[in-house]
Amino acid sequence: MIVSHSEENSTEGSAKLKQAAKTSMDYVFTSPLCKSFLAGSVSGTCSTVIFQPLDLLKTKLQAPISIGHHGNTGMVQTFIKVVRNERIAGLWRGMVPSITRCVPGVGMYFCTLQWMKNATGFIEPSPLQAVCLGAASRCVSGLTMLPVTVVKTRFESGRFHYRGVIQALKNIYLHEGAKGLYCGATATLLRDVPFSGLYLMFYTQTKKVIPTDNVPNSAIPIVHFGCGVFAGILASAVTQPFDVIKTHMQLYPDKYRSVVHATLSVIKVHGAKGLLRGMLPRCLRRTLMAAMVWTVYEQVLQKMALK
Repeated sequence: MIVSHSEENSTEGSAKLKQAAKTSMDYVFTSPLCKSFLAGSVSGTCSTVIFQPLDLLKTKLQAPISIGHHGNTGMVQTFIKVVRNERIAGLWRGMVPSITRCVPGVGMYFCTLQWMKNATGFIEPSPLQAVCLGAASRCVSGLTMLPVTVVKTRFESGRFHYRGVIQALKNIYLHEGAKGLYCGATATLLRDVPFSGLYLMFYTQTKKVIPTDNVPNSAIPIVHFGCGVFAGILASAVTQPFDVIKTHMQLYPDKYRSVVHATLSVIKVHGAKGLLRGMLPRCLRRTLMAAMVWTVYEQVLQKMALK
């Protein structure tokens, strides 16, 4: 049987493509950075879908239009109002921008964190090292995904009516410029960077305190989840005021010139308690989401044999 040169080249090309694909997959499942990114993305997806209603309630409670005339409106009343006007599906308003932000953002955070651990040698970080690692990693992911964060906040508020994430980004850039895409950047970093640093410190140190030598493998995720809940409560409470300021600045970029101006405006109108608006749904969401993210992340890494 005579095989033409074209058939030989085709067979050889197909073999090379298969080999290249195999090499790429091997790299993904052997590279710690790729594994961290994939594990982070998986955990980010699960937690975002589950806890989106809490994020929406928090944004509505913090929005100036929501608290301007109804200062006593609470989470339950807001929940009932959303369900009454938009049905249950309304609780997941802003889901697309949330996933667009959280899935790559969480993956980027864990990938950066893994890279920094390897580069610095802080595999088992001390409290101060954990704060620095968590804060630096959040800076990278937070700034990268900030434009989508702005879109997510506006979607959830109900004040803006964009057709989609891409259209929203174009609209903001067209009418507000690059400044609009990064409005509230300082407040966002003042919220996320300390949160991530404190959370990682509390989480790693709590895990060290709790012995797991005699704990069954099936119960370890529960222990990790409990550590995450404890760390999330502490970190959320400390950073709550900056979350309120961030929401105000992203919804009304023309009204609030700076973090200081926004802070003084909120205190002037609503008192110091205005800086704690939406604390309950945010603490619930950030605490449970962070606990779930880290629990799923570590379980996925174990499945991928990184540890």
